[in-house]
Amino acid sequence: MSTTAETRPVTPPAIQARKGGEPIVCLTSYTAQMAALVDPHVDLILVGDSLAMTIYGMPSTVGVTLEMMIAHGRAVARAARRACIVVDLPFGSYEASPAQAFQAAARVMAETGCAAVKLEGGAPMAETIHFLTRRGVPVMAHVGLTPQSVNALGGYAVRGRAEAEAAAIMADAEAVADAGAFSVVVEKVAEPLARAISGRIAPPTIGIGASVGCDGQILVVDDLIGLFTAFRPKFVRRYAEVAGTIEDAVRGYATDVRARRFPGAEHVFSGG
Repeated sequence: MSTTAETRPVTPPAIQARKGGEPIVCLTSYTAQMAALVDPHVDLILVGDSLAMTIYGMPSTVGVTLEMMIAHGRAVARAARRACIVVDLPFGSYEASPAQAFQAAARVMAETGCAAVKLEGGAPMAETIHFLTRRGVPVMAHVGLTPQSVNALGGYAVRGRAEAEAAAIMADAEAVADAGAFSVVVEKVAEPLARAISGRIAPPTIGIGASVGCDGQILVVDDLIGLFTAFRPKFVRRYAEVAGTIEDAVRGYATDVRARRFPGAEHVFSGG
């Protein structure tokens, strides 16, 4: 019998129980290799529809398909052993009705092995969240700046500075919490509002550009390591500059090949 302790994955209820406790560490991941590197150090991995920009070079998340999310979710779930895996439901896969949302969520969970799904929207999505959670689908909600609605919002500006908008976002957070979300992403809202939401609702809040007033934090891993350089969010601290390292490696390789220097090539043998 093996004496090695079995690694137990973090579950949605375990994330929910962290409210007000040790901050919850979350990162995105879109590939098996990145998931394997991230997994030992985080509580939750989000397979985010931000892969639209980081992987596919799209201008926004609106063009992401359910098939894309399933493919990347499956890769991440295969590599991760500990973190709670959550997969985004993409734009157009859940808004029409709770039944449509359940079909999409059930397919995502069955085909990827993830533990939960995430969907954007506040009070208008409360009925859908209730429908899903009553049918065994753990849901991470998302309020504040909702990137799938960027065209309607008019851009990526900080939300909740005006009193009326702050009240609406608070109502959104309360609605999704009451509907049964196990956690709530709060994106790019003013710090006083983020703190107020965290103090008001029962599920833990996961902030992105929403101050330290949340119960946890999530970032796009490509921003964190300096791999995705086309856009640099002001709220992101770069812990590495991987893009430069990759460019240096490729430049060195190209120089060696052009100079007919290729260490290791002498170990390649032809058949026969």
